[in-house]
Amino acid sequence: MPDPTYQLPAAAPADYRAATQQRRLRWAQGVLLLFHVTGFAGLAFSKDPSFFLRFMPVTMLLTLGLLLAFQPQRTAAFWSFCVVTMLAGFFVEVVGIRTNLLFGQYAYGSALGVKWLGVPLLIGVNWLIVTYTTGILARYLPLPNFVRALVAAVLMVGLDICIEPVAIRYDFWHWQYDVIPLLNFKGWFAVSLILQVYFNRVEFSKRNPLAPFVYLVQLLFFFGLGMLL
Repeated sequence: MPDPTYQLPAAAPADYRAATQQRRLRWAQGVLLLFHVTGFAGLAFSKDPSFFLRFMPVTMLLTLGLLLAFQPQRTAAFWSFCVVTMLAGFFVEVVGIRTNLLFGQYAYGSALGVKWLGVPLLIGVNWLIVTYTTGILARYLPLPNFVRALVAAVLMVGLDICIEPVAIRYDFWHWQYDVIPLLNFKGWFAVSLILQVYFNRVEFSKRNPLAPFVYLVQLLFFFGLGMLL
C-alpha cells in the first residue's frame, strides 16, 4: 500500500531551472561554434572546400532547430510567423531572379542544395533565421517598434554585406559581371524592414537567449572568410 505520509517532491526551485537552462544554452552554443569553426577552417584552408560546402544546409537547419528549441511559448502565432517569413523570403527571391528588379541580376549556384523555381529551398530558412535573430536583438533596445524594425533591418543588411563576397566565391549565387549592385542592398533593406515590421506586429514571446550568439557567430564566420578571400 502507498505510504500516506509520502509527499511528492517539490518543484525544482527557480535557481535550479535557471542553471539547467544555462547548461542547455552553453551546449547549444558549443555545438554551433563547433560547426562554424569547422566549416570556417575547411572553407578557408582545405584543398577541397566542396566537401565542407556539403554541410552548409545541415548547419543552417541545425541553427534553426536550436533557435526553435530556445523559443519560449511556441504558440500558433509564432509558427505562423515562421511559415509566413520563410514563404515571403523564398518567393521574394523567386521574383528577384526572374525580374532582376528587386536585387539586381543574379542566379543561384548549387552550394545551397535543392532548388525550386531557380531558388534553393533553404533560402526561406535563411530569411527566417536572419529576420528572427535580428528582431530579437533589436528588442533589447528601449525604442519604439518602428525604430527597432529599422535597426534590425540595418543588422540584416550588415550581415548580407559580409555574406556577399563569400557567396560569390563558394557558388551560393553569382552576380552579372561579378559585381554586387547597390540595388541588392537597397532591396535587402526594403524587404528586411517589411519583415521586421511584421515581426513586431505578431504577438508572441520575443525572447531567445541563443539569438544573439547565432547572429554573432554568423557575422564572424562570413566576415572572417571574406577577409581571407
